[in-house]
Amino acid sequence: MKKILFGFLLSGALNVYAEEMQIHITPEQIENLAIKIGPLAASSEIPLLSAPAEVVVPADREVLLSAPQPGLLRQLYVNLGDKVKKGQVLAQISSPELLGLQQQFLTARSELNLAGLERRRDQKLWQEGVIAERRWQETQAQYNSKAAIANESRDLLSIAGMSDAEIDQLTKTHKLDMSLLVHSPIDGVVLERLAKLGTRLDMQAPLYRIADLSKLWLQINIPQERMQAVKKGDRVKIPEFAGEAEINLLGYSVDPDNQTVLARAVITGNADKLRVGQHLNVQIIQANPEAGFRVPNAAIAQNVGHSYVFVRNADGFVVTEVVVVGKQGQDSLVTGPLTSDQQIAVEGAVALKANWLGLGGDE
Repeated sequence: MKKILFGFLLSGALNVYAEEMQIHITPEQIENLAIKIGPLAASSEIPLLSAPAEVVVPADREVLLSAPQPGLLRQLYVNLGDKVKKGQVLAQISSPELLGLQQQFLTARSELNLAGLERRRDQKLWQEGVIAERRWQETQAQYNSKAAIANESRDLLSIAGMSDAEIDQLTKTHKLDMSLLVHSPIDGVVLERLAKLGTRLDMQAPLYRIADLSKLWLQINIPQERMQAVKKGDRVKIPEFAGEAEINLLGYSVDPDNQTVLARAVITGNADKLRVGQHLNVQIIQANPEAGFRVPNAAIAQNVGHSYVFVRNADGFVVTEVVVVGKQGQDSLVTGPLTSDQQIAVEGAVALKANWLGLGGDE
């Protein structure tokens, strides 16, 4: 008897609860209250936070081109923002010091040729038994020494900025030239011009800063109190340019000035729309293992610390409790007893909440 009575009371309580969560409203009333209805949009992403970021070039994709020899900067062939190819001539320097290196190279080549003639002669004489083996060994050592000096002088020309083709041409013509052509070491874009035409340059004076922009990074400053929620592999959205990136590094120290931690993300989409040094506001997005739905913030009603949406049915709307797991702009990601074929009130939730709670219900 007690069990039957308990079951009857429980059933009655559930019916009262179900009635309280149902808002009875006609289509005419919905129109008069300017309530708009929209579908539920499924989403598998949790918007974690927004943060400032800067577009940077990876260190291994940027070079500083400098003068390989002292001299007068006679000509610049490219300007700021120009695309350049590896090996392209970017500048011309008039360098008297280059003449000395060229003369040193030609002298070393000449002495090597003479040493080569002596080597062949003494080798033949040694094979015929005319000279002692020690004499042949001395000649061989002398030739090796001259060859090392010639190779060293050629290397110095390469370091000075002459290409192999230019050195080979010098070897053939013996014509000295103080004009030094400076070539680009990589394919890239000129980010900065660091020297003026007509300047007297010292060795290693900077000329251009060049970067390969095929791969860019974002340096993101994340408040240190939010770092525990961010993980490697989280996606980063750049709303202004519809770009995307993926976090591949989380910093190990906190900036003492602004109490942020540096996170690095590799840009994976629409990188061509970004510029090095550009400051952006980005959104960090995390994959959501649970099924969720993206709804407008205006569709969510708050009551006694809980969140609700209003699901349309034949009699009006069902007040359905949800959990807000993240916000992004004007939308929120919610989870709860919802399905993708349902529709909710996307505008007019305030009027529905007042109807649900009565005029005396608190906002």
